[in-house]
Amino acid sequence: MFEVTVIEDPAAAEASLDPVRARLLAELAEPGSATALAARVGLPRQKVNYHLRELERHGLVELVEERRKGNMTERVLRATAASYVISPVALAAVQPDPRRSPDRLSAHWLLALAAKLVRDVGELLVGSAREHKRVATFAMEGEVRFASAADRAAFAEELAGAVAALVGKYHDETAAHGRPHRVIVAVHPAITRGTPDPAQDVKTDEEDNKEIEES
Repeated sequence: MFEVTVIEDPAAAEASLDPVRARLLAELAEPGSATALAARVGLPRQKVNYHLRELERHGLVELVEERRKGNMTERVLRATAASYVISPVALAAVQPDPRRSPDRLSAHWLLALAAKLVRDVGELLVGSAREHKRVATFAMEGEVRFASAADRAAFAEELAGAVAALVGKYHDETAAHGRPHRVIVAVHPAITRGTPDPAQDVKTDEEDNKEIEES
């Protein structure tokens, strides 16, 4: 079982998004049969079998073993991964393109960059799993509480300068065997899970500009 599998096939993505099949995938983190799953999810075994066949057809579950029980053979299945990520490649016709409106202050551009990150890292994971190699990546996450919109704007400018300085220091265009790496840095308002409407905490550009002018 893989730790993470990236779904790029549209049909497989559709299969994984079905609520019943998503529940079965979660249950199959540990091997189980249709009979055992039916008892857990409260569905007829025949219906569970149907959904399992669809998941197996798209490579989302795999056969672990077959057990003889009287005149019947019980199939024990397991999810092929502990978790799944749907790549924007699965929606190639409508996936966001960060080249369309490169604006570092745009939330839409940030979302397009995030989609590209999922797509690219997904492709790397698929290739690394095939070659049994690790992907050389680095990521960090943190949280900062700004006293004002002006402080946030100043932070963004300093961050951009620091990243640009690091890139300039280590980027070597002449390295014969060098390998390019993509750097993405993002800042966005934190969301408190359980808040009825997280959008209430998001200010418009006009409100931010007014706050900066008043500070």
